[in-house]
Amino acid sequence: MSSSYLLIIVLMAASWAVQWRLRSKFKQYAQVGLSSGLSGAEIATRMLADHGIYDVRIISTTGQLTDHYNPTDKTVNLSEGVYAERSAAAAAIAAHECGHAVQHATAYSMLQFRSAMVPALTAVSKWMPFILIAGIFMINRSVIPLGVGIGLFALTTLFSFITLPVEFDASRRALAWMDKRGVVTVQEHAMAKDALWWAAMTYVVAALASLATLLYYVSIFMRRR
Repeated sequence: MSSSYLLIIVLMAASWAVQWRLRSKFKQYAQVGLSSGLSGAEIATRMLADHGIYDVRIISTTGQLTDHYNPTDKTVNLSEGVYAERSAAAAAIAAHECGHAVQHATAYSMLQFRSAMVPALTAVSKWMPFILIAGIFMINRSVIPLGVGIGLFALTTLFSFITLPVEFDASRRALAWMDKRGVVTVQEHAMAKDALWWAAMTYVVAALASLATLLYYVSIFMRRR
């Protein structure tokens, strides 16, 4: 069990390091003005239009690195800085989020699978922590509550791994479009690719942390059977 604790601690430290590196990269690349002079919002508009998507709204949201695509109301939500900024970082983020919109428009299977899981996970997330805690406290009486909690947690772990190909594919689409459209120079493309790689690493670490936590609960379950 000590090895499980150690693995979780290592992954938590890795998560912090990756988050720090990500913010550092975006701060660095936000200082690099885009040669094309396009803002994040303008890049998003062009990318959607080039893919024949006209029913998705581009809106500005508060916060930092709060950018996301919402398939429910078909909105590309760009943080205030990204929406108005004309930098390599803003270009990367805006194009990436539009990559999700393109996935939605083309019925990308992994995005559909991920979206289908959201309602169930929303319900699961409300009760799972309580079931796991109750399962651990009741482990000497019955392993059933912990078993149920592990099953629910496994769904969240599966979701985190399904998210990986969705994120990597969105970045691939974004970089390919920026290259084809010529909205970034070779140097700016390298910056955008680097920023998106670090963003993807946050999802990778999160997925591994979720798996490590799942294995920790499984180890408790197996020892008490």
